Amino acid sequence: MDEPIIQLNNVSVVFDLHKERVSGLKEYFIKRLKRELKSEKFYALNGIDLSLSKGDIFGILGNNGAGKSTLLKVIAGILAPTGGKIVTRGNIAPLIELGAGFDMELTARENIYLNGAILGYSRKFIDSKFEDIVNFAEIHEFLDVPLKNYSSGMVARIGFSIATITEPDILIVDEILSVGDYRFQKKCEERIKSMMSEDTTVILVSHQIDQIRNMCNKAVLLDKGKIIYSGTAEDVCDYYISLGQEVV
Repeated sequence: MDEPIIQLNNVSVVFDLHKERVSGLKEYFIKRLKRELKSEKFYALNGIDLSLSKGDIFGILGNNGAGKSTLLKVIAGILAPTGGKIVTRGNIAPLIELGAGFDMELTARENIYLNGAILGYSRKFIDSKFEDIVNFAEIHEFLDVPLKNYSSGMVARIGFSIATITEPDILIVDEILSVGDYRFQKKCEERIKSMMSEDTTVILVSHQIDQIRNMCNKAVLLDKGKIIYSGTAEDVCDYYISLGQEVV
């Protein structure tokens, strides 16, 4: 039996929330050294167990603050867990916080090479894929315009196009498909579906239940950092809807 491509065992992420006000950095460090700062622990994730196989299309649902983005960052290796164990097998393309790797003062052309380098692509490779990236993002007329003049949707197009120009083992998508117009969302869905056919494992966070239902085979519902329901995407979506306003 093949090993899981992603496995999480009892994973937690805990933050200390300081409860009292301090007048400045000096007072803060004095209180900290004297251990006089009062704080409480906040569990962004609490005891998460997951096992995903190669080719799974995995959806994550939950209300704002449920821990969805934290879970993605932990799987992507952006955020270290406080406790538990994470194993990933294969290269990961994380579409999280699009634009984080861009320099908004540089042009789209320059940022394609910059972001490609951050993702580990050589200049020669980006040269060979440049037209494909531009064509998918539909930014031909704006290639030499600084990104600070772009809309968030246009920035998302570039980020998505670069991250999906190859077929990674694991693709992590955080609400990217909700950015941009309906036609471009469908275009992104089609690219992801083509990656699915090549056995890429996809993890998708979306507030659009139909996207999870139509694209995923497995899903979980998060609430306050815990998995409260897991199963097939169909079952989890039905359960999410049944809760109504309690999780919206």
